[in-house]
Amino acid sequence: MSNFFEERVLSVHHWTDTLFSFTTTRDPAFRFKNGQFVMIGIEVEGRPLLRAYSIVSPNYADTLEFFSIKVQNGPLTSRLQHLKVGDTLLVGKKPTGTLVLDNLKDGKNLYLFSTGTGLAPFMATIRDPETYDRFEKVVLVHGVRTVAELAYEDLITNQLPTDELVGEMVAPALIYYPTVTREAFKTQGRIPDLISSGQLFTDIGLPSLDPARDRAMLCGNPQLLIDVPAQLKALGYIEGNTGVPGDYVIEKAFVEK
Repeated sequence: MSNFFEERVLSVHHWTDTLFSFTTTRDPAFRFKNGQFVMIGIEVEGRPLLRAYSIVSPNYADTLEFFSIKVQNGPLTSRLQHLKVGDTLLVGKKPTGTLVLDNLKDGKNLYLFSTGTGLAPFMATIRDPETYDRFEKVVLVHGVRTVAELAYEDLITNQLPTDELVGEMVAPALIYYPTVTREAFKTQGRIPDLISSGQLFTDIGLPSLDPARDRAMLCGNPQLLIDVPAQLKALGYIEGNTGVPGDYVIEKAFVEK
């Protein structure tokens, strides 16, 4: 287990019957960039059972936080959903991922498109001071099926604007745009449809996407990662990756199931 830190579970929060989050201790030697993911898991019959998870907590936090779906027959999530305070969790020592600011060119506005637990890496991004140093507006779009699945809504709308470290930067710059597909809500519809119809931009008071000005990050379900990149490419967007900054980036290492 030399490739892993052994961390202790500090808290567990069940958002819905299918979504939960948990926090753990953080080894002082663990370093990561906001937006990255890491392999985490538990030991089963003497061997690590692992899955890639984006890190919800910002890289300056003393603890680590993760956001997960519950898959009843999933090898790992069927076990993780029963985590209790004090349990041991394995955390890999080598975080990685493309959803980091280094992989984007400079721009005016940053769009963070997410569905479900794809919100996780962006919870770190919106708490990163560098995000607000580089962009005038940060638009966090989170698509879910039901209103109850809008995890972290209170933290985003009420707690972040008054945060001691980033509150003064967040308040004038962060635009939170939740959208629901299967229930009545103030904003409804799939993210690709809200982009193509222009409804998203009308609602937030910003002009439509333009590669000369706007940058984007995407994390979520497979259809989001097909539809929105197609829209971006049609507008002339160029995908970035590690070492070659672009107009948008996608996390391809894992896809929310």
